[in-house]
Amino acid sequence: MKTARVLFQEKTYDITINQNNELVTNDGQTLNENEVTWLSPVENPGTIFALGLNYADHASELAFEPPKEPLVFIKGANTLTGHKENSYRPDDIEFMHYECELVAVIGKEGKNISRENALDYVEGYTICNDFAIRDYLENYYRPNLRVKSRDSLCPIGPWIVSKDELPDISNLKLETKVNGEVTQQGTTADMIFDVPFLIEYLSKIMTLKPGDMIATGTPKGLKDMQPGDVVHCSIEGVGTLETHMVSEQEYYGTDY
Repeated sequence: MKTARVLFQEKTYDITINQNNELVTNDGQTLNENEVTWLSPVENPGTIFALGLNYADHASELAFEPPKEPLVFIKGANTLTGHKENSYRPDDIEFMHYECELVAVIGKEGKNISRENALDYVEGYTICNDFAIRDYLENYYRPNLRVKSRDSLCPIGPWIVSKDELPDISNLKLETKVNGEVTQQGTTADMIFDVPFLIEYLSKIMTLKPGDMIATGTPKGLKDMQPGDVVHCSIEGVGTLETHMVSEQEYYGTDY
């Protein structure tokens, strides 16, 4: 099952996406995709865990040694935005790139979860594009507030694919396109720390709860983002997340 959240005529709807890719509300109403605003598919985001350098080829691309244990940081819900929505390029930066990532959405509370039972705690999977600003990454405080905590710079969606619909996530293809050009390809088989390991690792440190999310890192393939770019992050079996890049002034408008 694919579940999502959309805004239609100023009302929020929980929907399912059927086999014909139609958007169906809980009361059976079919919505026109061109008339809705896609929201984060997770209604009440909990802790957003994100992984740095979790693909060996990406670490090599950046001239870093692969980490010996997960490099985890936490993101705020302010970073989340929906499918087909805008993200902005901040003023006065040199290089900003996408990061296509598989996200595991936690479905039930757990502490000290074993690797063997880890996937029992997963509701399903979605996609995020965890944009990074490289200007501020190459220092001790990696990754810092200016890199990973700005408004709108973690698009997520379009939907959550239930765990039973995607039972094997060990070798899913990932692909990113910018303006139709393929700029990133990889597979989840190249993760250094897989989802069961990460759930075990994180749950030893803190209690995982419904709505928590684990963004699992990105493979190699970088391209500088500019206003006007359209980014498509695709993961096999999950879907495609579309993002439109705008300038900082366009994004904030009169509040700029």
